[in-house]
Amino acid sequence: MEYTSNKLSKMSGVSARTLRHYDKIDLLKPANVAESGYRIYGQAEVDILQQILFYKELGFALKDIKKLLSAPNFDHKKSFAIHLTELYAKRERLDKLIINVTKSIAAMKGETSMTNKEKFEGFKQNLINENEQKYGEEIRKKYGDSTVDKANAHLKGLSQEKYDKAEQLRLNIEEALKTAFEIGNPAGELAQKACELHKQWLCIFYPDYSKEYHIGLAEMYVADERFKAYYDKIAPGCAEFLRDAIHVYCR
Repeated sequence: MEYTSNKLSKMSGVSARTLRHYDKIDLLKPANVAESGYRIYGQAEVDILQQILFYKELGFALKDIKKLLSAPNFDHKKSFAIHLTELYAKRERLDKLIINVTKSIAAMKGETSMTNKEKFEGFKQNLINENEQKYGEEIRKKYGDSTVDKANAHLKGLSQEKYDKAEQLRLNIEEALKTAFEIGNPAGELAQKACELHKQWLCIFYPDYSKEYHIGLAEMYVADERFKAYYDKIAPGCAEFLRDAIHVYCR
């Protein structure tokens, strides 16, 4: 079956303007363009659009979706299986947050009591699940299940004070790293200060800190596109800069 851009827009909920944008960036090309100028989409394009919407729902950027879908070994069936697993994980995270909010409302009404620890359990579990979803496979392969499980258990047991400290450290790291990157010297005082802050941040979440672990993580920041994108948001090339600075720091 074939669809014009207007018909596909009405069926999918994706605006015709967005479909034109997808065509322009080579994310979703129409099967053909009629002499009248209408874009015509076939079943293959409908299936691709469904995949795009799945990945968008999971928080992927369009450039990353394009890279995934254009990979020569892209497997649609495997992709759907992964989508399903991730959606189940997302539902589990939402269920925990719903329980947390429901208990909070009941506590505010005086119907039950809620400890400070309980108030943040859902959020910590949410963070663990997100990390597992995004990076679990690589980290477990690199450091082993026992190391990752121990780190997750440590995170669940963190006090709110330490959790807040970690968040402040993260902000301080980004601020120091941005200025150090502008200076351009990974061995410089400010770059090394960013590395020291990064170590402090690591030690909150991973009590078994080692220089080898720190260096291995720095290499992953460059090798893994998701980590790289996070640090390159500070400034393009910042992931490599941080890696080089950490190598100096650990020496």
